[in-house]
Amino acid sequence: MNHLDTVEILLVEDNPHDAELTVRALKKRNLANHLFAVEDGAEALDFIFSRGQYAQRQGADHPKVVLLDLKLPKLNGLEVLQALKADTRTQRIPVVIVTSSHEDPDIQAAYTLGANSYVVKPVEFDAFTEAMSQIGFYWLLVNQAPK
Repeated sequence: MNHLDTVEILLVEDNPHDAELTVRALKKRNLANHLFAVEDGAEALDFIFSRGQYAQRQGADHPKVVLLDLKLPKLNGLEVLQALKADTRTQRIPVVIVTSSHEDPDIQAAYTLGANSYVVKPVEFDAFTEAMSQIGFYWLLVNQAPK
């Protein structure tokens, strides 16, 4: 089985430092075994829709959750969210916005487009890792998703 077929968490984050901290936090709870990270919105959509360099994923399961930054190159997080929620194949995938923006227009737009949660990245290291750990724990182990 191709490891790209068993991705449970898709992390869409262009900041390498934040991506590394997220992976560390999830590893601490043994939740990072099936994590895949991409750095821009276009690559995220290619991955989910099995296009371009991810065409070999045809028929692969969708992630259990997408952790999505808003400020991304190529396509921003809101554009990615809109594309996911507009497609019947992907509209049920939980999308958690994980961003530094605490601006009300961003929060409103994210929920209007169908975000399942909106988390402002804590600046302090321990708070950041705890928040990412809790997000992973909830969406992978506590939440009951439809089949």
